[in-house]
Amino acid sequence: MTVTLVTGANKGLGRETARRLLAAGHTVYLGARSVERGQRAAAELGARFVRLDVTDDDSVHAALRVIEEAEGRLDVLVNNAGIAEAAGLAQVEEITGASALRHFDTNAVGVVRVIQAALPLLRKSANPVVVNVSSALGSFWAVTTPQRHQFRVNSILYGASKAAVSMLTVQYAKALPGIKINAVEPGYTATDLTAGVGGGQPVEDGADVIVRMATLGEDGPTGTFTEPGGPLPW
Repeated sequence: MTVTLVTGANKGLGRETARRLLAAGHTVYLGARSVERGQRAAAELGARFVRLDVTDDDSVHAALRVIEEAEGRLDVLVNNAGIAEAAGLAQVEEITGASALRHFDTNAVGVVRVIQAALPLLRKSANPVVVNVSSALGSFWAVTTPQRHQFRVNSILYGASKAAVSMLTVQYAKALPGIKINAVEPGYTATDLTAGVGGGQPVEDGADVIVRMATLGEDGPTGTFTEPGGPLPW
């Protein structure tokens, strides 16, 4: 049985990813900040809930201890938790140091916290896989290519924090050759994260690339950035 942890999984892409991996036979630990919402989502899906706030070291370590005591290893880690506040997507005048810290602490430093805490358990897996949910708004190529819709989106904090996720992916993949570590762009998806903008594909479509990269075989790639249509330039 493949043991999987999905962060930020009580709703949106995280919840749909958890649902799909459960259907594929994984034992899924559903990580969420809210005990009430996390427990409810886990019960509805048949997952196992762990309280996990990626901005809190103690919370992260406690969640991984639960998995260690129950399973002894972790096979798949999906770093899905993230934020996109209005100040991260809107006008320059709305940006503050505090809002920048919140975006980077959740979206980038949160990835570091969880990977570091999960490393001992991932190293016990026969086929360890990490998927970092990034964004094409963090792709230098996409935001500078006029044919891409990201070219027309002002996303200073969110985009920069997701660019950091992409670099973390590359550096971790180089440093940990025994673990497949890849970044994904799910595509613009209708979730709470995008509710203020509107539109977007269903979460069922957005989760496709996450699930695909979370279920890589032993010969799968590492250090890549993938969107639904294939490789995405950094």
